[in-house]
Amino acid sequence: MTMLAPPAVRVTELPTTDRGRGRSVVWMALPALVAFLSFGLIPLLGALGLSFTTWDGIGNIQFTGLDSWKAALTDPGLPHTLAVTFEIMILSWLVQTPISILIGVFIAGRQRYRGLLAVLYFIPLLLSSAAISITFKAILDPNFGLGSGLGIGVLNQDWLGDPTLAIAVLIFVVSWQFIPFHSLIYQGAVRQIPTALYEASQIDGAGRLRQFFSITLPQIKYTIITSSTLMVVGSLTFFDLIYVLTAGGPGDATRALALAMYQKGFMANLMGPASCIAVILVLVGVALSQLLRRLGGRGDESQMEGM
Repeated sequence: MTMLAPPAVRVTELPTTDRGRGRSVVWMALPALVAFLSFGLIPLLGALGLSFTTWDGIGNIQFTGLDSWKAALTDPGLPHTLAVTFEIMILSWLVQTPISILIGVFIAGRQRYRGLLAVLYFIPLLLSSAAISITFKAILDPNFGLGSGLGIGVLNQDWLGDPTLAIAVLIFVVSWQFIPFHSLIYQGAVRQIPTALYEASQIDGAGRLRQFFSITLPQIKYTIITSSTLMVVGSLTFFDLIYVLTAGGPGDATRALALAMYQKGFMANLMGPASCIAVILVLVGVALSQLLRRLGGRGDESQMEGM
C-alpha cells in the first residue's frame, strides 16, 4: 500500500514593502523615544537618585540613605501642601471641564463666525503664564488696580491678601488660560460625531438639550477622560503662575507641591528633600492618570457603539 506524503507546508514571507514599512515606523518612532529618554526618564532617575542624598546644589553629593525622605515626609507643612495641591486640582477641573465642553460644542458648528470665535478663544493659551500672572496681579491691586481706577467697590478689595479669595483668583486665572486648549480638543471630538445620530434624534422629536445629554456627551466620553487627565496631571506642575501671582501666599494658602519643591531646592538649598517632592509629584500623577484611565474603561470600545 502506497503511503501518501503529507502536503508540504509553504512558508510565506512578509512582502518586502511590509518589512520596509515596519523599519520606517521604527525609525520614525526613534526620535520620540530618544527625546523621552533624554528629557523624561533620565532626569526622573536622577531625581530619584538625589532623593537618597544630601546636597546643597554646590558642594559634594553625599549619600545619606533615607534621611531626605524622612525629612520630606515628616515636614509639618507637607499635609497642608498636599491639601492645597488637590484643592487646586479639583476646583480647576470642576470649573474648566463644563465650560470647555460647552465652548467646544458651540464652536464645533459650521457657521463662519464660530471659526473667528475659536481663534479669539485660543488667544489666552498663546500668552505665557508669567505674563498673565503679572497682568492679573496689576489689575487686582487694591490701590492701583482696575477697581480703584474705575471706582468699582466690588473689585476694590485685597484679592490676593485673603486666603479664600487668593484661591478663587488662582482658579480663575488657570481656567482663563487653559480652557481654550480643552475647548479645542472638544471641538475636534464633537465634529467627529456622525450627523446621522442628530438627524435620527430630530425625527424622534428630541430637542437640542436632549441631543446634548443623549448623544454628544456619550460620544465624547473618551475625550472627556483624556482632557481630564491632562487637567489633573497638569495641575500638579503649576509653578510659574502661582509663584508670580501669589508666591504661595497669603501665608501658605496657595503653596502647592511644585512651589514647595522649588522653595526646598533653590531657596533652602535642600536638593534631597526637593527631589523627594519631585518623585512624589510623579507618583501622584501616574496614580491619578491610571485611575482616570480605569474609570473610562479599557478604551478599545468603538466611539460609534450607539449606532
